[in-house]
Parts: sequence; C-alpha cells; structure tokens
Amino acid sequence: MNDALNQLQPYPFEKLRALLGSVQPNADKASIALSIGEPKHRSPAFVAEALSSNLDQLAVYPTTLGIPALREAIANWATRRFNLTAGTLDPARHVLPVNGTREALFAFTQTVVKRAQGPDALPGLVISPNPFYQIYEGAALLAGAQPHYLPCLEDHGFNPDFSKVSAETWQRCQVLFLCSPGNPTGALIPLPVLKQLIALADEHDFVIASDECYSELYFDESNPPAGLLTACAELGRNDFKRCVVFHSLSKRSNLPGLRSGFVAGDADILKSFLLYRTYHGCAMPVQTQRASIAAWEDEAHVLANRDLYREKFDAVLEILKDVLDVKRPDGGFYLWAKTPVDDETFTRDLFAQQHVTVVPGSYLSRQVEGNNPGAYRIRMALVAPLAECIEAAERIRTFVKGLSV
Repeated sequence: MNDALNQLQPYPFEKLRALLGSVQPNADKASIALSIGEPKHRSPAFVAEALSSNLDQLAVYPTTLGIPALREAIANWATRRFNLTAGTLDPARHVLPVNGTREALFAFTQTVVKRAQGPDALPGLVISPNPFYQIYEGAALLAGAQPHYLPCLEDHGFNPDFSKVSAETWQRCQVLFLCSPGNPTGALIPLPVLKQLIALADEHDFVIASDECYSELYFDESNPPAGLLTACAELGRNDFKRCVVFHSLSKRSNLPGLRSGFVAGDADILKSFLLYRTYHGCAMPVQTQRASIAAWEDEAHVLANRDLYREKFDAVLEILKDVLDVKRPDGGFYLWAKTPVDDETFTRDLFAQQHVTVVPGSYLSRQVEGNNPGAYRIRMALVAPLAECIEAAERIRTFVKGLSV
C-alpha cells in the first residue's frame, strides 16, 4: 500500500460525526444542517433539459479534452467575466473541462509536483491558506510533497500575510494554492496581492493554483471579484505563465451533482495535465458537456442565485449580530463566526440543545507552532432554504444567550 495514505487526516465531516455520534439531539426540534456546503437552491431547469435531450450521447466515448463547443463556451465566459483581452484565452490551449474542481485540484497536484531526488533532498512545498479545503493537503502528501500552511487571521482580513513568507520557503514552493473567496472565511484576495504573487512565482519558479469555485457568490453586483486571470490580463501576461484557475458549476449554478468545472491558464502546464488525465481516465460525458454549455452561457440564473444568498445573509446576520462576533464575508456562502466557548463544545452543545449542525473551525485548520487559526470559530453554510436559515439563526441566538446565563 502507498505509505503516504497513513499521513492523511480524517476528513472534517468524519471528525464531526465522531463528535456528535453519542449526542442525543433535542427531539422536539427538527434537524437543520449548516455543516456541509452543498447548494440547496433549485438547479436550472434548462440545464436538466439539455442533459436529457442529449442522452443519445451515452453511446459515445468522451474525449479527455472535451468537445470544442464546451471549451469555447468556457473561454467566452471567462473572457467576459474577468475582463480578458478577446482571443487571449484560447479554447484549444488554455481550457480543459474537468469533473468538478475537487477531482481536478487533486489530479493537478500529482501532475505538477516534482518528487525529491536523492535521500538527502528536501521535498517540495505545497503552500496553502490555513484554514483550507482539505483536498490541498491530501493532494500534496500523495504527490510526495510537504504541506506548508499560512494562517488566515482576522487582523489580516482572513487572508495569508504573504509578506511574512521567507525567500527560502518560496524557493522550495512548487504549488501555491489560493482560494478566493475563501473557504471557510469568504475573504477575497486583493488584485494587487495577486500581481505580487505572480512576481514571486516568476522569481522562485512555482505554480499558482487559484481555486475560484465560489467566485460567482458575492454581494456587490457593480463590483464582481477579480480573479487570477484578471491579474494576468492587467499585467499583459496573455500566456498566463505559471497561473492556473479552477472553476465549477456546483456553487455558481447549483449543480453539485453534475460534476462539471474547468481548469484554465498556462498552456504548457495544461498540456501536461491533459496527458495525466488521459491516463487517469476522467473524461466528462458528452451529455454532461452539452448541459454545461447551457449553464456557462446563461447569467440570469446566477444573478437570481446571488439574490437568494443575499436575502439569507441579511436575515441571519440581523438575528445573530447581538450575540455572536460574525461579519458578512466578501463572498461565498459561509459565515465564519467566533464562539464564546471552544468550537467543539459549542458545536456539540448546540446540536444537543437546538438540533442545529455546524462545523468546528479547528476541524478545517491545522495547528502550526501551537496555534490553530480555526480554534474558537465555527463555519455555518447558509445553503438551506431561507426559512430554515432563519430558524437556525433563532435557535443559535437562544443557545448563545443561554451560555451567557
């Protein structure tokens, strides 16, 4: 067996099940889950129609590269969304469809990481924010790299303080994972910072892998969040050298079960990634590709989706503002709230008394030098219907008031 499997930590939801497994929740209250970030808004009907109308494609072997029409739809969307110069994002060279970003983030790391050569060689670093999406860590370990965590603290806007990273660390870096808006913090990485990171990637020869699957969940319609491709465009970096972005229809279009997303950026890196994926055997079914085209070509349903989240954030924050230290994030659908007691105790007792499930922040982070940036925090996913989110917020408010008594 692969010895690296022994380095993998239990997934946060395994830890959560263990924490709550022996707890008997209040039987008088219905369960409300704010734990898993699974969108619950209705999937677009026109996407389902596109899927069902192409079921004859079940008889066709899909190619790993995907059909040209899908790559063109993705390139057109990304060009509009991130203000790219027309024609710079070449559908044939700069775009690759994937079966959701989770699979792609893992496989990409296996492609890019160069294993240490020789018994005395230090393994390369895969740098990520902390807290983080656990795939970053698992992918690094199974690629033979060493994870390196950058704390995301409130006093730095819940983004890593990249200025504190040493030149030696950057020199060992092979992949820098970004997540903007962040999971679980919802923080956006400012455009000037993205440009600084590109300069560091050039200086130290590492790849920036920007996970932007929450990019279409934001609050200010007049100011969509910038992405890594935006930074490339403003720098005139039309080859997207050392820069790769990951996008998905799961959150944008409420289609987590479609397993559809894309990777875009540096053509040389994507050429190698395509080779890896050809052997990996992960081509997207043609009927799924056709349905994905329909989703990427429509923005009306995405606007309606943001309206629904905006309504939930407004309602929940109004209820919780006097009892918890919690702020509206820059984007995404999570609240990253401070807790008056430790996060495991808060989560367990809230479940027992109010039958509301959240995730302890420490389960989404790693302790480094004695500090866990997720400690005394919880993640709440506002994915349930509005009425359930309001009911959950009222129960949390009651629970917190009980703690003070």
